[in-house]
Amino acid sequence: MMAFITHCLKRSAPRLGVSLLSLVLLCGFVVAVHAAEDADAAITTSGTTPVLTIERAENALWLSANFAFGLPAVVEDALLKGIPIYFVTQVDVLRERWYWTNRTVASVQRRARLAYHPLTRRWRLSLGAPDAPDSSQGLTLSQNYDSLETAMAAVRRISHWRIADLSSIEQGASHLLEFRFQLDTTELPRPLQIGTLGQSDWVISLSVEQKLAPELIR
Repeated sequence: MMAFITHCLKRSAPRLGVSLLSLVLLCGFVVAVHAAEDADAAITTSGTTPVLTIERAENALWLSANFAFGLPAVVEDALLKGIPIYFVTQVDVLRERWYWTNRTVASVQRRARLAYHPLTRRWRLSLGAPDAPDSSQGLTLSQNYDSLETAMAAVRRISHWRIADLSSIEQGASHLLEFRFQLDTTELPRPLQIGTLGQSDWVISLSVEQKLAPELIR
């Protein structure tokens, strides 16, 4: 009887080893698939650090910026269904203080509304800051584009934006500029807002801090 059991175990051992190996390979494949999906999501929603150019002219500071980010498939799908998407750019100029928290001396915001019109198959981008006190900042400019790619190129680029009056900048002091760009989900239809909670595909956010050069605030 002992010999029979030993013989059976010897015959079963290779089969058991093959089964365990198959299970390990299957688990590895599942993990690899999930990792690939996560990597794609990270690539889609990630972006590059914005490159800022600050100039001084007409008693004010002017900002130009270039940055890049991928538009997630779910956001593009919402656009194709006629749902407009809003992007918000916020710029704050802070007076640095070693003895206390930094003080905000200038703050501006720009909103971009991107929408697709199925009848004309064109993309419309509207830029403006309706809440800005300066009327020149509050103008809303709109332009049509033939493709999403060209419309997004305009979203990713900011040219000659007035961000602060020199009168609000303290000469000889150290100042910091904070730049933030993000997709504004609060402008989405209410049911879609609820559906985006906890969804990383709807998170597009870029930010950078940069010290103002002394020659800009003399």
